[in-house]
Amino acid sequence: MKMKLFQTICRQLRSSKGFSVESAALVAFSTSSYSCGRKKKVNPYEEVDQEKYSNLVQSVLSSRGVAHTPGSVEEDALLCGPVSKHKPPKQGENRRVPQNWFPIFNPDRSDKPNASDPSVPLKIPLQRNVIPSVTRVLQQTMTKQQVFWLERWKQRMILELGEDGFKEYNSNIFLQGKRFHEALESILSPQETFKERDENLLKSGYIESVQHILKDVSGVRALESAVQHETLNYIGLLDCVAEYQGKLCVIDWKTSEKPKPFIQSTFDNPLQVVAYMGAMNHDTNYSFQVQCGLIVVAYKDGSPAHPHFMDAELCSQYWAKWLLRLEEYMEKKKNQNIQKPE
Repeated sequence: MKMKLFQTICRQLRSSKGFSVESAALVAFSTSSYSCGRKKKVNPYEEVDQEKYSNLVQSVLSSRGVAHTPGSVEEDALLCGPVSKHKPPKQGENRRVPQNWFPIFNPDRSDKPNASDPSVPLKIPLQRNVIPSVTRVLQQTMTKQQVFWLERWKQRMILELGEDGFKEYNSNIFLQGKRFHEALESILSPQETFKERDENLLKSGYIESVQHILKDVSGVRALESAVQHETLNYIGLLDCVAEYQGKLCVIDWKTSEKPKPFIQSTFDNPLQVVAYMGAMNHDTNYSFQVQCGLIVVAYKDGSPAHPHFMDAELCSQYWAKWLLRLEEYMEKKKNQNIQKPE
């Protein structure tokens, strides 16, 4: 009876303006057998071994405060959902610009190959010398954040697979990529046919993954062909130069275990493509030039590959970034030579 009377008074007080009763007051005031016999609710988080998971929690929290890299973006996507589009830079924001500018396109060269050009795709062998390769420049100029995430991924893989297992994993990845490129070269070359031992490559998930891309590829002009930029002093080995949906492109074939639907997820691949473009456009071994790029990311399970098309404007933007990386590499190399003892 007393309990019902108290509850009635509380309801009236709650309905009155400017006055509230905390729910805790009811618990403290009540002396009924009902409230005394009620078991206290246990917070499930209180039962977690805080010390055991402290490193994991610290890792997740600390990753929120660092600049995003392709590695961290992929990890955040698992925790926070899809990646949102990048916001445009603020007006007046300082940007680094290359000190020694050189154009990516050649004004003295035609955009379209001549009809008299050989139908057989060019395949110029790469000459190994002291000139740095595109791959080496990009590897030697990664940001601290990129190096951090790469090392973190490596340590996690070693922890899971062991040292020997990790080496075997890398070897298998390299071998899969090599076979994938060999299969594409045989498919795209008009004079080559698959040998019996290569038939399995046609049935691989990677080849199945790029089938819808290959339907739009025609007019192949170069396959696994070397390029050299004599003015900027670097070399490279491009995968393919062909028309994609009617536009001549430098095509870079990539494999991935994770979906990469956005060009931001392809790490430094766009810089690699424009570096090949700039070199080829000024290489005397080629009579034409390319103004577009294409990155194709293929998947082992056969799911449709993601094509990332780069028009002339986007290529020009990445070209400026490539020139900065190249200047950084040359500066590091110069400093290393100075520090060497005589």
